[in-house]
Amino acid sequence: MLIKKVTDLKTYAYLYMVLYSTPIIVMKPTTLHITNGDSTTNLLQKTSIDGAIITWREMLCEGKTTIDVGSESFWKSRFDYLANTYKITKKHFIDFTVKEFRNLCHYKTQKEIVLWFDADLFCQINMIAVISWLKKHKPETKISLVCPKTKKTNTPKNISDLTQKQLLTHYSNRINLSVDDIQYADYVWQLYCSESPLQLQNIAITPHQTFVYLPKAIQEHLQRFPTIKNGLNKVENTILDTVATKEYSSKKKLISQLLKTQGIYGFGDIQYERKINELKGLFKSFTPTLLNELGYDVLQKHQNYYHSIKSDYSFLGGTLKYRYLYNEIDGKLLKL
Repeated sequence: MLIKKVTDLKTYAYLYMVLYSTPIIVMKPTTLHITNGDSTTNLLQKTSIDGAIITWREMLCEGKTTIDVGSESFWKSRFDYLANTYKITKKHFIDFTVKEFRNLCHYKTQKEIVLWFDADLFCQINMIAVISWLKKHKPETKISLVCPKTKKTNTPKNISDLTQKQLLTHYSNRINLSVDDIQYADYVWQLYCSESPLQLQNIAITPHQTFVYLPKAIQEHLQRFPTIKNGLNKVENTILDTVATKEYSSKKKLISQLLKTQGIYGFGDIQYERKINELKGLFKSFTPTLLNELGYDVLQKHQNYYHSIKSDYSFLGGTLKYRYLYNEIDGKLLKL
């Protein structure tokens, strides 16, 4: 489906005004917290942890991204995607996303910036984008990271699931990012935004001492490219497999199940709603959820759905999604 560019000059003029208007006078706490969403922000506000809080409300794991985080062209591109894909209004985008970023720009004298991001793909991509911006605009500021995990098994935990006591413990054990750490995160962000994802394959198989969850997130990202055998990616095949395994009374019930079992992706209900709608040609019914004959054939890899679902406007980071295929046998990407 052709996605039209947002060309409303008034929209862009307003975006520019919000981003570059006269700064707001703000207090100058010594610590600035950048959180992965409103749930974490609400938790922090209930604790004794000092500092100002910025909420990063983006989902850079979806849609086209560019390296220049925070630039006028960056926000234009993101608004294009969100408005056309999710019908996000100009007011909502500015009030919930751009204004938070603008507030971030106005904090200039903090001794430390603390990042609060989970281990899932959604958070990890947002995290490296934020670090890339900080590297360029706040090179002298100490940056630390809170990414909760259990001590015994090293299993990641969601920040929103922590008690206040656990939150304080993880905060006291936060990781100070070295210059090399920051450069690494910025490098991965540049690769994520590039036209080719091939170099990300090395990131996916190379452990990192500080960003312990990033390689796994990148590995899952690579599996979002269509597979050779049936033209669907891992997420899309999982949706079909979930429907084939059990009947759900409605699409809402199906989405609820997908959210519970999605693992490292960290997607929300609107993302699964959109993905299911893209696969509607493989469904016999949504109430209850049933695959049609073609759906079962595609799931069993007897037919390839690539040409039916292919879009010339679908991006994963900086890469056109359907320009590469994922080989499930060797875990490698193939350029078409």
